[in-house]
This record gives sequence, structure tokens and C-alpha cells, in this order.
Amino acid sequence: MITVHHLENSRSQRVLWLLEELGLPYRVRRYERDPKTMLAPRSLRDIHPLGKAPVIDHDGLVIAETGAIIEYLVEQAGGRLGPPAIRESVLRYRHFVHYAEGSMMPPLLAMLVIGRLGLLGRPAHAPLQRMFDVHLDWLEGELGTRPWFAGEDFTAADVMMSFPLEAARARAGLDERRPNLTDWLERIHARPAYGEALSKGGPYAYA
Repeated sequence: MITVHHLENSRSQRVLWLLEELGLPYRVRRYERDPKTMLAPRSLRDIHPLGKAPVIDHDGLVIAETGAIIEYLVEQAGGRLGPPAIRESVLRYRHFVHYAEGSMMPPLLAMLVIGRLGLLGRPAHAPLQRMFDVHLDWLEGELGTRPWFAGEDFTAADVMMSFPLEAARARAGLDERRPNLTDWLERIHARPAYGEALSKGGPYAYA
């Protein structure tokens, strides 16, 4: 049985969603953030030394890092929602699976930090937003040529891209000025498996 160590309002919601899409059996162990620091509880270190979510435990095999977990789950499901058959789509799939955490999340985290600094962080906001707008403009163009990030079909790459784009809508300028991205968010939120994952994971600020 797969156990998902799930932190509220975090990237681990994607793991629950993918498990629902794949129809793999799992159970959820929920953790709450510290209300003052908003950090994960120290009890997560009992599961993995880094003390971060998501982490899964599959019959004693502990796996951290969202991308690695996503790849493992796709493998467990016999490749469903994995790389498409078309070579160009395979390359796009791999790109977006890694791009979500490698390129999109660092500026989003920086914007979160400066937002909490109040007046001290204000001078850094505009330069960071301009930098992040480059990402949003490029992604808007990408979804102008196809319905999903890898190609014509929904894949785990879309699952990976969900959290940074949901966070971007909450705090980094993603709105109706980029209709392809907002339409994509509406379509993923309408998927039955997405709704089921929310019911299993509990409150999620970005849905």
C-alpha cells in the first residue's frame, strides 16, 4: 500500500491527484503547518531526514521529491499518463516534469518570501514579477498550440505543472490576461480525479 505523507496547502496535493487519476490504492497521513512559521512539522523528519512533503512510503520504500514520486507512480501504473508515443511530445513531457520545480518554483518562492517582508520586500517585487512574466508569457504561448503541456493528451506533466500555476494565480500575476493558462486551470479543476483528491487531502488554498 502506498502511504502519502501529505502537508496541507502544499505540492503534495499533486501526488494525491495523480494517484486518483491512475486509480492506484493509497492512504493519506496528513500534516499541518506551524501556524506561525508556516513550515512543515518536525514529525515529517521521522519519515525522511529533509522533513518536507511530499514523501511516499510504498511498503517500506520511501521516496521524496515530487518529480521522482510522479515518475515512480507512472511506472507503477504501467506507464499510464507517462510520456506520449510521439518523440516531440516525449521531449515536451520530460521538459515540463522538470521545469515545474526547476524553473518555475524558485521565483515563486522568492515572491512568497518578499511578500512576507512587507515594506522591506516591496522594492524586489517588480523585478521578480517581470522575471516571472517571461515564464507566464511563454507558457501562454505554449498552450496556444495544443491543449495540454506535452501534447494532445493529458499526462503527468500537467499534474506537475498544476501547483506552480495555481500558486502563480494566487500571488504572481496569473489572471484573465492569459486566457490559455486560465482555461487550462479550469479544465484540470473540473477533472473528477482532481475533485476526489481534494476530498482526500483536505483544505487546499489553490484550487
